[in-house]
Amino acid sequence: MDAASLAAHEQATKFKTIDMIQFGKHKCETWYYSPYPEGCQNVPILHICEFCLSFYVTADELLRHAKTCTLTHPPGDEIYRHGKNSMFEIDGHKNPTYCENLSYLAKLFLDHKTLYYDVEPFLYFVLTENDEYGHHTVGYFSKEKESSNGYNLACILTLPFHQRKGYGKFLITFSYELSYIEKKVGTPERPLSDLGRESYVSWWTQKIIEYIRENYGNTFSIQDITKETMIAEKDILYVLVRYRFYCFF
Repeated sequence: MDAASLAAHEQATKFKTIDMIQFGKHKCETWYYSPYPEGCQNVPILHICEFCLSFYVTADELLRHAKTCTLTHPPGDEIYRHGKNSMFEIDGHKNPTYCENLSYLAKLFLDHKTLYYDVEPFLYFVLTENDEYGHHTVGYFSKEKESSNGYNLACILTLPFHQRKGYGKFLITFSYELSYIEKKVGTPERPLSDLGRESYVSWWTQKIIEYIRENYGNTFSIQDITKETMIAEKDILYVLVRYRFYCFF
């Protein structure tokens, strides 16, 4: 895009054009602009199927869709279950429409990410709450299948009506567990939102303190912490300097 086109795009996307969403039993005010198709812009409420994430301008359209929608969970492999929660892994290449719809939905609540309309290079890990009616999406994170920069997470979101339940830290933990399995040191893609940064700093700090307590009195290095936690050295240094933990070394 040239300078004039970029300026026009920034102006057009500066303000949100969808005021609210209806998502299952939840009605929620949106935060930011999302590039849904033109016919879905400038509407007071966008109605979204909580299973396949298809979107409709009217409640009647969603109701008609619900009568034929066969999904009761994200269209991927269930790779984790504990209590009422499950994690599903969805391949952007195998389920592009679902992953595109998930990206549209996430952009309503993320200001620092840009959609590039290519979901095939990514894996999406969707967290659900489960009941007798199905698996209800509460949040997700995405990651590149192959990241040259060592990113173990590209985008993370807990839907607003499920925040303050610990799901954000669970998603971060899950991303690092995958890094541990892959034996690859991980770090999230930048930039991070303010909320995302605070969540990560809190998570990193907890893991570093746990390591220091377990190894108190022993000699260890930042590389040792990285090997145990899969947290990148630059992220460990950031936490140590921020909270002056270097006095332990």
